[in-house]
Amino acid sequence: MRTITVNNGGVALNVLVAGPDNSDELPILCVHGWPELAHSWRHQIAHFAGARRRIAAMDVRGYGGSSKPQPVADYTLAALASDVAAVIAALGGRAILFGHDWGAPIVWNTALRYPEHVAAVAGLSVPFSPWGELRFLDVMRQLHAGKFFYQFYFMAEGVAEAELAADPDALLKIYHALSGDTEYPGFGRKGPDATLLEGVALPDPHPAWLPPHDLAVYQAAFAAGGWRGPLNRYRAQDIDFAEAESLRGQRIAQPAAFIAGTRDPVRYFAPGMDLYATAGAGCADFRGTTLIEGAGHWVQQEAAAATNAALSAFVDGL
Repeated sequence: MRTITVNNGGVALNVLVAGPDNSDELPILCVHGWPELAHSWRHQIAHFAGARRRIAAMDVRGYGGSSKPQPVADYTLAALASDVAAVIAALGGRAILFGHDWGAPIVWNTALRYPEHVAAVAGLSVPFSPWGELRFLDVMRQLHAGKFFYQFYFMAEGVAEAELAADPDALLKIYHALSGDTEYPGFGRKGPDATLLEGVALPDPHPAWLPPHDLAVYQAAFAAGGWRGPLNRYRAQDIDFAEAESLRGQRIAQPAAFIAGTRDPVRYFAPGMDLYATAGAGCADFRGTTLIEGAGHWVQQEAAAATNAALSAFVDGL
């Protein structure tokens, strides 16, 4: 595996690349979510590179070895999709995209904005939802009125940054709380004035799917790079809505697939609804949903073999 740097208008993007450069097959590009790194795709990199397939994973801007601009407006989906398109260009001009958590909306929107560069797209954890006439945060304010919802907490600049930076176990607590190892208490169980980590316990024992040496990679990256960039992605959502006017109602035209854990809390973002039941509704060429029993939010790490099998089946079927 090697590391390359891709420049996109002054934003330097750190990209891990593995597998043969001389393959006639399309490369795969993986995009991570919050709060992760390209390292979260380590099992997929090993799997596909071992199968003689070129695969890359990028640190999203704001994370790891990539640039970390300060303005909220630098973290819109349009800006992040342009980063993905720049990496695709460096890989040859066309690629298959995998995205997890925020990486899923990023790759879905890259497919909409740069269709000539995206051959196929697989989303993990977050299904595609076509742009409509309602702002996401406005909908969540109605659904979670009077209750704690983490994205509301993230809006005030500096507040979540301070809490997360002050707790050396913040990442481990977040990873455990959203994994299939525990019974997630659900969105809205805390009062509106709670903090993110309030009531979130450390795991005992340590999660088997996240060895200490892997956790240390994340901890070192966030200690060095801070939390502002990753949190700015949430703060840019109203800008996204304004910039997406031309995309309203558009479906994903490329072959698409969805993969998630049965115990992923995102599944019940909207109280009383199973968001995974209609995961392919916004896709014109949907190749199916794979729900991995017992896995939580970090599906490609918690259930690496099952995720790799599902992704391989999708890629092989193209």
